[in-house]
Amino acid sequence: MTLIRLSGVTKSFPAAARGGAPVVAVDDVSLEVAAGSITGIIGYSGAGKSTVLRLVNALEVPTSGTVEIDGRDITRLRERDLRALRSDIGMIFQQFNLFDSRTVAGNIAYPLEVSGRPRGEIAARVAELLQFVGLSDKAKAFPEQLSGGQKQRVGIARALATSPRILLADEATSALDPETTQEVLGLLRRVNAELGVTILVITHEMDVIRSLADRVVVMEGGRVIEDGAVFDILSAPGHPATRRFVASIIDEVPAGDELQALRARHPGRIVTFSLRDGDVAQSDVFAALASHGVRFELIHGGITDIGGRVFGHLTLALTGDADAVEQAIAAAGAHAPLIEEDPRG
Repeated sequence: MTLIRLSGVTKSFPAAARGGAPVVAVDDVSLEVAAGSITGIIGYSGAGKSTVLRLVNALEVPTSGTVEIDGRDITRLRERDLRALRSDIGMIFQQFNLFDSRTVAGNIAYPLEVSGRPRGEIAARVAELLQFVGLSDKAKAFPEQLSGGQKQRVGIARALATSPRILLADEATSALDPETTQEVLGLLRRVNAELGVTILVITHEMDVIRSLADRVVVMEGGRVIEDGAVFDILSAPGHPATRRFVASIIDEVPAGDELQALRARHPGRIVTFSLRDGDVAQSDVFAALASHGVRFELIHGGITDIGGRVFGHLTLALTGDADAVEQAIAAAGAHAPLIEEDPRG
């Protein structure tokens, strides 16, 4: 079931200078987010991804097009109805946005206080959330006494206080170190799996998408340029911008100076095979090469695992009789596509 749907959405802002053209932040964007999913929107600065987030939580109104939450066009809602909608949407931020003057418990309690919940209900909910995010011992601490990862856990707990169906994460791990990032991503996976919360995450880091999301939307210049399952997009990116993101976490086919350096270090024929889960196993490629008496060495690339499915590129240096090497390449190519060959190998 589709929970969030944008249909032909454009958002323009007035020109910065008098007489200038309006700034189009989002340009004819259509996308869907399934209930219970984790969807990532990735793009470089200025791609329009944060504006999409603000359109979803009704902090911005589209210039044209419609934004629907659970089948309701939120662009037509009255302010009273919008307030009710926003209580069903939690938000976490890059810089945590905690109240320095409130304790951890006080920060988590804040949205419940604003919504007028009874004091006993608030105390019980705060205790429940502190336990969920692993911060029961920090209830009376203040934000300045916490690490970055602990602050983000408080932010997640606060976002969950009103039991929202949707959680929006705006660069939620950009201020964290790699180890802490993985801890926070693990917590978000629990939020999704155990609480059934639909998560829409905005990021410029492809590793966050790989570790967290089911589906990825790639944006550039305010437009959606690719949209699909994470495995499909990462294993076969179609747009140049997507390929640049993928190259940040996955070894590409060596070329240029990198290929020259490999030639200098490794004798023999240099070839690259593509591997994709369900199509071929590494052992099939290696067995085909070995059966022709060819020696081979893995000199570049590797395999990436996404949700138990694997893909990657294997660049090998092959040595042996020239005819045997040719036959071995053909045999291995019957199992895995030969996507690059060094002609001077």
